[in-house]
Amino acid sequence: MKSDNVNPVQSIQSTSTWKHGLLGEFITLQRGFDLPSQRRQPGLFPIVSSSGISDHNSMAMVNPPGVVTGRYGTIGEVFFLQEPFWPLNTTLWVKDFKGNDERFVFYLLRTIDFNSCSDKSSVPGVNRNDLHRIRISIPSCITEQRAIARVLGALDDKIELNRRLNRSLEELAQAVFRSWFVDFDPVTAKASGRTPFGLDSPTAALFPTEFQDSEVGEIPSGWLQTNLGEETTLLMGYAFKSKFFTEAPPGVRLARGDNVKEGEFYWDNKARYWPSVTSELERYRLQRGDVLIGMDGSKVGKNWVRVRESDLPCLLVQRVARLRVKNSVGEHFITRLIGNPRFRDYVEGVKTGTSIPHISGGQIENYAFVRPARNDNRLFGRFEEIVDPWIRHADQNHDESRSLAAARDILLPPLLSGELRIKDAEKLLEKSL
Repeated sequence: MKSDNVNPVQSIQSTSTWKHGLLGEFITLQRGFDLPSQRRQPGLFPIVSSSGISDHNSMAMVNPPGVVTGRYGTIGEVFFLQEPFWPLNTTLWVKDFKGNDERFVFYLLRTIDFNSCSDKSSVPGVNRNDLHRIRISIPSCITEQRAIARVLGALDDKIELNRRLNRSLEELAQAVFRSWFVDFDPVTAKASGRTPFGLDSPTAALFPTEFQDSEVGEIPSGWLQTNLGEETTLLMGYAFKSKFFTEAPPGVRLARGDNVKEGEFYWDNKARYWPSVTSELERYRLQRGDVLIGMDGSKVGKNWVRVRESDLPCLLVQRVARLRVKNSVGEHFITRLIGNPRFRDYVEGVKTGTSIPHISGGQIENYAFVRPARNDNRLFGRFEEIVDPWIRHADQNHDESRSLAAARDILLPPLLSGELRIKDAEKLLEKSL
């Protein structure tokens, strides 16, 4: 906040243009609605939990724009919705914006210290009345609120565009993987006397012209059954002592179960670092293209990620398994294999434990699939050649989004406190975009 002796002409965000009070005077938070799984019907409307969109439903309870934050379980995360949605009872949603700009309120709540209102129990929770009593300052003019939201929103919009592009690129890679190695579409076409759709002649020639019987049903002629243990080397993470963790560099980042989720690393607010890499720890140093699998928790089987160059240096922590390809299959093949629904179904069938489900390294290694003959890796090589440019593009988008998120997080506090003028923020925005 600027001091009272600042000339208002020098900054459109001077103290004379800001109003002060309790959060509850500017917005009204409301607890979300119960929706047990048995009452949910497949649909297009997002169901929002304390950790974000967790499912979809045929009905919505709140019209957009909407702002939702966690009430119980995960606290401190804030979500902006631009479509009708259903906030669960583990959340709080903004019922009344009281004339304030909706997206500005979204950014305002991201500056709130939710932990100051937490009951500090084993499962974190906040009370909306406590949040309503937090003192805040906001621009009295909605034009200024919108200007602030526009600056921050431009960064988030580009991050969202990158996310959608990456999702399309991943869907494209998965489609080729599924067609070649799951549905065997080129073999079906050749067996029927047709030319495989979308394949050049050299690539089509890599597929056989008929099927053969096997223990797992019909597979391409000459192919055989193998498993992850045969085609990769598996390593379990090291048991690092948490008392030596540091929450900021310098140091080496640690890949823990909390960071590995559905194809992405989640470092924000959860990154932990180890002071240095000793000779004992060298074998746990990750490489680009390694595939990691979380081995326990509610999302076991969905907790996986491929290591990017920008994730390094990084060390592997216990209860996370590392798969490193050998000389036949490639990293893009293994990544698609682990990300395919068949692997999730396999994990559902072999996992043990109720309160904390988990899988073993041996169960991961035993996951079976079919491949061309052992001495013929040409099809794997061709798959890597086709997919690699898409994934490199996705990696660039991912790294750009990381930089944009860092810029947004730097701009957020001074913009929301009035310490940074909008014109100065816009100049920084031009450099970031």
